[in-house]
Amino acid sequence: MKQVGEISTLRWRELLAIARKVLSNRSFLSAIFFISVILVSCLTVLSWADLSLVFPATFLIYVVSTLGARFILGETVTLERWAGILLVCLGVALTSFP
Repeated sequence: MKQVGEISTLRWRELLAIARKVLSNRSFLSAIFFISVILVSCLTVLSWADLSLVFPATFLIYVVSTLGARFILGETVTLERWAGILLVCLGVALTSFP
């Protein structure tokens, strides 16, 4: 939304112009692509494994997104967030044991 701009109107013409900006935005389109990949992957894994295993594993997205924010976007990740990521990983590991 920082790239598209603030939506401060309810006029149809301006809303359509904003929609065109959003639908032609590379970041938006890549996000839609990756969300689709995640959905298809999740459905595929659900055909192989139980929901009680797959659902906790979906929380690994927090790990991936934080690593991406740190190493791709260059954001600062605090020690508390790293501790939270460690807890998420431990929780997923605990739920994956039989």
